Amino acid sequence: MHYVWLSLCVVGLIIYTVWRSHFARNPLDNIPGPPRQQWWTDFARYAWDYYKMLAERYGPVSKFYGLFGTRQLYVFDPKAMYHIMVKDQHTFEATPAVLATNKVLFGDGLLSTLGEQYRKQRKLLNPVFSISHVRDMVPAFIEVTKCLRDSIAAQVQYGPCEINMLEWLSRTALELVGQSGLGYSFDCLKEGYTNPYSAAVENLLPSIFKVSVARQFLPFLIHVSPPNLRRFVVKIFPWKALKEICGIVDIMDETWTKVFEEKKRALSEGDDAVLHQVGEGKDIMSILLRANMNASAEDRLPDSELVAQMSTLVFAATHTTASALRRTLCTLAHHQDAQDRLREEIQQAMVELGALNYDALANLAYLDAVCRETLRLYPPVTTVARAARDDIVLPFSRPVKGNDGTYMREVLVPKNTNVVASILNSNRDPEILGDDALQWKPGRWLSPLLQNVIDAEIPGVYSHLMTFIGGGRACIGFKFSELEMSSDRPFMLVETFKFTPTKEIDWTTQVSSPNVKGSEDAKCPLPLRVEMIST
Repeated sequence: MHYVWLSLCVVGLIIYTVWRSHFARNPLDNIPGPPRQQWWTDFARYAWDYYKMLAERYGPVSKFYGLFGTRQLYVFDPKAMYHIMVKDQHTFEATPAVLATNKVLFGDGLLSTLGEQYRKQRKLLNPVFSISHVRDMVPAFIEVTKCLRDSIAAQVQYGPCEINMLEWLSRTALELVGQSGLGYSFDCLKEGYTNPYSAAVENLLPSIFKVSVARQFLPFLIHVSPPNLRRFVVKIFPWKALKEICGIVDIMDETWTKVFEEKKRALSEGDDAVLHQVGEGKDIMSILLRANMNASAEDRLPDSELVAQMSTLVFAATHTTASALRRTLCTLAHHQDAQDRLREEIQQAMVELGALNYDALANLAYLDAVCRETLRLYPPVTTVARAARDDIVLPFSRPVKGNDGTYMREVLVPKNTNVVASILNSNRDPEILGDDALQWKPGRWLSPLLQNVIDAEIPGVYSHLMTFIGGGRACIGFKFSELEMSSDRPFMLVETFKFTPTKEIDWTTQVSSPNVKGSEDAKCPLPLRVEMIST
């Protein structure tokens, strides 16, 4: 009987959504955009080209149709994004589907909570990601990269060869996050070594994209069915992708629980036990646990939420860091002049200073420019979705020509409308950055910023860009991510190796995943020719 009632509710929800989308009048009808797509369209498969079309054909504010024909806004207008991310951030919250998915996968962490619960978590976590703590992580980053360098050196010791850098950079990203974030080692970075958790983290996102349509019903299912029932249904339901996700989550949950209990036990045994752990107690998780122990009773988080922060951090940081590392290395391989200049800057700094600490890395101007330009042109996450919790007026910085020929400076966004803010198009807007906005030019960060960039007032927390978004839900670990990029590959690998491309690479929107163009072989999706630099 429970299943019958549940099925009737789902069918009723679908019927109401279709009626509301197709027959009810909507203030967004005058916003320009492409014609209605098929109801069951899976945007994940071709989203990159589709969003590019929206930006080029319709400009910084457009409308498109999502699942069941629901009207959605696509936005990269600076003023509109300021209202979405900052001024009206409590009205434009994360979408129910995203919140529900993150809750099921990771628990009640920063990516799955709202309101007072989110603010309480953020209050405890903000000091953990301070510059003073991030500075202490540099030695761990450098040691991990040395292991990577030695493993690659072993493969090219007898001459240049083609190496799948995707595998190495993904493994390195996880180990960087593991040691600095959790005080835990996932990977020895030796050829042939495999870790079940590494494979689970790598496969989770592609598996999630396979169930994109089903995710839209997850908020409803969470409210009407308990966790045990949901797990039972998943196990008996004949859907391979769903079973894959369940298996991945089980592996990750087992690992998180093990690491968390080891960390708690070490902290309870005192400083000596902590010093014998990876990271020597300077990792984010150790700092968070101490902060939580010292917090007042009303500010303290339960263990379940601490574990959720850990799982959220590992997944988000690993994927975004790996994506940034892949893009930077691939881009440098295609720009040998930039690679040579970066190598010279690093070698000169090491001659003058020896080992490079946090301050030395921060003062390498060209390294910083390479990181900024890569994060501008190729942000690891290309869009962020928000849902309007109430009817709200969204203003524009530039007038938008409506379908009826009139110009609009604002639009009423109805309650429950999804708004997709484009990080990618904001970072590449030629109206702000000029005609070379689509070109990779690190030199733009070595000169004074264009006045257009300053006047645009982009609401991002990082370098007049939306890469790490802005407002109360801005990426809490953007300084951590910056440091991972600068202390990893450009610092150590470019100094030791020369990278050149061997095949043309296609990139998807699934956190910038690469693959050889025209090939379906997943075994070597990012091949680069690697050559040892003569010393």
